[in-house]
Amino acid sequence: MNDAFREVKGRMKKLDVALENGGVANPAFAQAVSAAKRMMKKGDRSREPSHEMQALIEKAEALGRDLVAS
Repeated sequence: MNDAFREVKGRMKKLDVALENGGVANPAFAQAVSAAKRMMKKGDRSREPSHEMQALIEKAEALGRDLVAS
């Protein structure tokens, strides 16, 4: 696994924790995290994460920040 993918994996773990701690109540956040997880499963860990994967994670993180702010 390369370093960039390791970073993405760490970000996903934080999103999983947020999902377990009440994020399930927000369907848009839960769907964004689920889509990012599916993309990670299909990802090639020996290469840089795709732009699409990064975009999905960034969307989930943005929704997570909105969840915390409200």
